[in-house]
Amino acid sequence: MFGFFKKKEKEPKKVLAKEEKALSTEATEKIQSEITQLSHEISTTQDRHKLAELYEQSGLKFSELYETDQAIRCLEKSLENRQTIGEGYKKLMSLYNQKRADAARAGDDEGIDYYMGKMDEMRQIAKQVTIKGNK
Repeated sequence: MFGFFKKKEKEPKKVLAKEEKALSTEATEKIQSEITQLSHEISTTQDRHKLAELYEQSGLKFSELYETDQAIRCLEKSLENRQTIGEGYKKLMSLYNQKRADAARAGDDEGIDYYMGKMDEMRQIAKQVTIKGNK
């Protein structure tokens, strides 16, 4: 009569993938030229702090182009050279989370574990930087 205990038919949840906003060719070319310039600077720089900054900037530029794997590589190199909690750290954490979510959607348990481990490493870096200061 009232239907309190009847199971309601649930609509399947729609997987909403983030729509990659199409960059204009001019914007794409500009970002690619900036990446090229950063790569040149990286190859000529010896200072670890400067290298960390350059890799971070490069990783952020790759993420603007939606080149996730390249962005992750550059941002990881940035943290290898200097552990900081800045824009690069935040972007890397979000990229790991995005990769973990993709693995979950694909049913890839190994991928989920891998990126969860990476996110745990990032949290450890945050603890270390917080304790010793963001120098």
